Formats: sequence, C-alpha cells, structure tokens
Amino acid sequence: MVSATAGATKVPDAPAGTGGYVLRTATAQDVGGARAVMLDTVYRDLRSGYVPRWHADIIDLDGAYLRPARCTLLVVVRDGEVVATGAVRDRGPQAPPNPQWVADRFPSGSTAQLCRIYVRPGHRRHGLARMLVRELGEFAARAGGYTSLYLHTDPSVPGAEPFWRSLAEEVCDERALPGGGQGIIHFALPLPGVAGPVTSPIR
Repeated sequence: MVSATAGATKVPDAPAGTGGYVLRTATAQDVGGARAVMLDTVYRDLRSGYVPRWHADIIDLDGAYLRPARCTLLVVVRDGEVVATGAVRDRGPQAPPNPQWVADRFPSGSTAQLCRIYVRPGHRRHGLARMLVRELGEFAARAGGYTSLYLHTDPSVPGAEPFWRSLAEEVCDERALPGGGQGIIHFALPLPGVAGPVTSPIR
C-alpha cells in the first residue's frame, strides 16, 4: 500500500499489483524512460507526433513536474524500465483553443490537471492507469490549494473514452459543439478529501 502524510509531495515506492510493478514519484533517473513512454504514445496512439505547443512539457519534464512543489510526475517501473506515466500540473485548460466556459470553470492555480497518463501496450490491462489516477488525485489533495481535478482526452484513441467515463464526469464533449471543436472530451473528477495521514491501497 501507499502511505503518506498530509502535505507530503512524494509518493513512496509501492508495489503496483502483481507482476513486479512498482509505482513511485519520478526522479531525475526516470526522466529518460518517462519521456520515451510519452513520445512513443504521442506518435503511435495519438498520431499527432511531437507538437511543441502541446508537448513542450515532455521535453522539460524536470521543469514541468519535478521542480514545482504542486506538480508531480509518477512512474510505474518494472525490471528497471518505466512502463507507465502520469502527472499533475497546476494549469487549467486555456481558451482558446478550449471553450471559454470550460476555462472559466477550471482556472489555473486552483485546478489540478491530470495529464500524460500513458501505459505501454504490453503492460495494459493490469490496472496501472487506475492506480496512477488514484495516486495523482491523492497528491493533488495533499498539495493544497486545489479545488478541482480536471482532464481532457482524445476519444479517437482506442479505450480512452470508456476508461475515463468509468472514473470521471463529462463536462464538455466538443464533438457536440458547432464544427466539432477540437474533438476532445473534458472531464472532472472528485478531489479526494484528505485530513491527516493518508493510506491509499494499491489494488
């Protein structure tokens, strides 16, 4: 299980189910492996390739997630290899390109945005993404100052839409907007209430 005290910003190493998986807060030594998972995903699954305005954080993981106190990057490691990633950033959706009302609902600073929740294909269906979501939510609650938990997803990625609908509440499906918007779906998740020491089981 994962245990942390209130205000802690690091997730202790913890077994992530069976199969030798370990979930932990990323270190500088994990940056290369995490970046490889992310870049492989944007090229293979998202099929956008690297787009600087969307993916600059992937290049500067240290500046985006490791150094800021209220941001984090978690990794799942097996046999010394990073096989899954997940992050929190303290920035809400911007308008444009997102609808103004969505940006207004999730302002930067008070919004914890879940992002880069990627699992290598050979390691899917082990519950790793769900574990990352749970731990990232707990991190946001402990970090303080956040009032909402937000994410968006591209429903064209196989499995992405049903996965997030099983965990989160739809805020806006841009496919229903005039012109189809960006074709993405915005979601909100409940922000865990944390008071005192927290124990979050890994299932």
